[in-house]
Amino acid sequence: MAKLIARTYRVRGRVQGVGFRFFVKHHADTLGVRGFVRNEDDGSVFAYAVADPSAIDEFSAALHRGPHLSEVRGVEVQEAEIKKLSSFSID
Repeated sequence: MAKLIARTYRVRGRVQGVGFRFFVKHHADTLGVRGFVRNEDDGSVFAYAVADPSAIDEFSAALHRGPHLSEVRGVEVQEAEIKKLSSFSID
């Protein structure tokens, strides 16, 4: 079994109202990433992800890029505790 890692992401910029959470879920599902994504009251998007290191790297790259209508101005990344989740959800 591959080693799993977990990270949290806070994405800032024009990231709400542009399909960002659905973009993130699509990439997570494609890469086999488990976790969740949600809008925050401050206008940012928060994501928690668990996967093998290569999937996390691809997931992170997608968050830094964002969907077509978004404008990512910054992504804060932190290592996190691994939670047992079975899928990726939009909260």
